[in-house]
Amino acid sequence: QVQLVESGGGLVQPGGSLRLSCAGSEITFSMYTMGWYRQAPGKQRELVAVVSSGDSTNYAESVKGRFTISRNNAKNTVYLQMNSLKPEDTAVYYCNAKNIFNPAIGYWGQGTQVTVSS
Repeated sequence: QVQLVESGGGLVQPGGSLRLSCAGSEITFSMYTMGWYRQAPGKQRELVAVVSSGDSTNYAESVKGRFTISRNNAKNTVYLQMNSLKPEDTAVYYCNAKNIFNPAIGYWGQGTQVTVSS
């Protein structure tokens, strides 16, 4: 059974940094586009960043220049380095895997809470 497990969330002051990790099991990472999404209270889930199997990246405008997504296929792990955090970055962050051959096949992690507050 495929599992994606996020870690690294927590409480951080504005301007601080966090690094999220998403570890996959029973999944061949190289066959998936990996992404980070977030959902704030009362809002829809939105794409934060995505990295293709070929390491191409794409970011939401709101996080460009502050967040960096990366992947390590050998470790079945994808990361999200978040710098210069703002209160509006507060949300539950979810890891997503989408099969590159059949995008209808996808998986979600359980989410990790990120709270940016002084």
